Amino acid sequence: MKHLLNLLAAVALLVWGTYLVRTGILRVFGANLRHVLARSIGTRPAAALAGLGVTALVQSSTATALIVSSFVGQGVVSLATALAVMLGADIGTSLMTVVFSFDLSWLSPLLIFVGVVLFIARQSAPLGRLGRVLIGLGLMLLALRLVSESTAIMVQAPAVRALLSSLSSDILLEITVGAVMAVVAYSSLAIVLLTATLAASGAIPLDVAIGLTLGANLGSGLLAVLATANSTVEVRQVPLGNLVFKAVGVLLAVPLVGFWLRYTAPYLDNPATHVVLFHLSFNVAIALVFISWVHVVARWVEHWLPKADKSIVAGRPHHLDPSALATPSLAISNAAREALHQADVVETMMLGMLRVIKDNDLRLAEELRKMDDTVDQLYSAIKYYLTKISREALGEEESRRWTDIISFTINMEQIGDIIERILLDIEDKKIKKGRSFSDAGMAEICELHARLLDNLRLGMSVFLNGTVRDAQKLLEEKARFRDLERAYAATHLTRLAENTVQSIETSSLHLDLISDLKRINSHICSIAYPILDSAGALAHTRFRQVSPEERSQPL
Repeated sequence: MKHLLNLLAAVALLVWGTYLVRTGILRVFGANLRHVLARSIGTRPAAALAGLGVTALVQSSTATALIVSSFVGQGVVSLATALAVMLGADIGTSLMTVVFSFDLSWLSPLLIFVGVVLFIARQSAPLGRLGRVLIGLGLMLLALRLVSESTAIMVQAPAVRALLSSLSSDILLEITVGAVMAVVAYSSLAIVLLTATLAASGAIPLDVAIGLTLGANLGSGLLAVLATANSTVEVRQVPLGNLVFKAVGVLLAVPLVGFWLRYTAPYLDNPATHVVLFHLSFNVAIALVFISWVHVVARWVEHWLPKADKSIVAGRPHHLDPSALATPSLAISNAAREALHQADVVETMMLGMLRVIKDNDLRLAEELRKMDDTVDQLYSAIKYYLTKISREALGEEESRRWTDIISFTINMEQIGDIIERILLDIEDKKIKKGRSFSDAGMAEICELHARLLDNLRLGMSVFLNGTVRDAQKLLEEKARFRDLERAYAATHLTRLAENTVQSIETSSLHLDLISDLKRINSHICSIAYPILDSAGALAHTRFRQVSPEERSQPL
């Protein structure tokens, strides 16, 4: 029992080390990896090479699938190109398996020591995250040595020998076991390394190890499908297409296992080398065979998982993909896209508000007030999604973006609430009482509304691009809008003094309305503050320095 527990602990340590490396790499290079992929997938061979390189770093084809799936959802790349990336991604994981198959146990203490020192010294900095990666690599190498030692003892037990001998009776059973192990361990890399170690220690025959390796490949494809089961159609299409490649590849490889063993046995003495080279050859062969068939498989997948009609509200793509939470940079990008949709809804409300004021359209007013519920729901969904992203996993820039998104969605939610109150006031104090603004008053409202709409669009651009120049321009517009609101309030009082009937009837509503429009503008301009603060372009105080003589003078 003790030796079994040691083996299970070693396997768990291997899986944990793989997780540390994957998450550490994503934290250090997450956004850059997305940019590299986006720039490197112009052709199918280039896409496959990009997938190979990125996956060799993150050691997870599932993580690569999530990144490239987001590109498909944004329309940046086609599904066929994304599938080509995944063919290269599978080669990347198998290459790392070959690297870890060498006896690098001597390197494990050094990697763990250096990694811990870097992580403790600069935990929140990129250097600390690099230390996390080194810790993961050291734990993987240590775990492989522990697995080898534990299995060498366990295989001497008669019960274990009888159990392992039962696997050699059916290759379908071996494939099934390997697939289940890959899904449970959340890593095909860890299972292939474990299989190679077991084969090297004599715990399992070589043909059983090959069957388990095929199963691990199939399990990695199934794992990605399961991980994205609740995601959007665009995200689910890429893992499904990759699973098709793996399933067909396994079916073609089963009859060829005997040929592989027969013709490679004279050249490969080490069973572990047999396993990792078979794993690499399998994925290379799949890439070479199917690179020309990605368009065909893409059409199959699009037929099985058709995209919803995005022209209707129910078919709108929802970007808050829960499977992307494991990739912080991708999750932040998804939240930003959903926040922009929230702003689009607010813009629609703002456009309709002027029509209600001009045309006294009660039906439209009711529809617009219902849209505020949508704005509130989007705010709650985005906020909840962001809280599920680990703040420790975010770099300095991503953490700042996290704060920007929260601030942006709060402002949009408050703008929606103000518009709803304006609509209620218009209904109660203007439409139902049959009153109207004077021509001059209506012209002032239209002018403020037009400026407000321009500022909202400028604010959305500031949120999207984060340019300091646009943020400064937005703050300048805040001052202009404030001055304009004061001027229009004064002209309204002048009309009251002239006993203009329409102005007298709507005086309270008119002043409240232009005040509410100023409040909306203040929320819009608040978008600029985080950008200017990050750039160091925000003044510490807005008060002018007053001399002692001025302080002593009466007001």
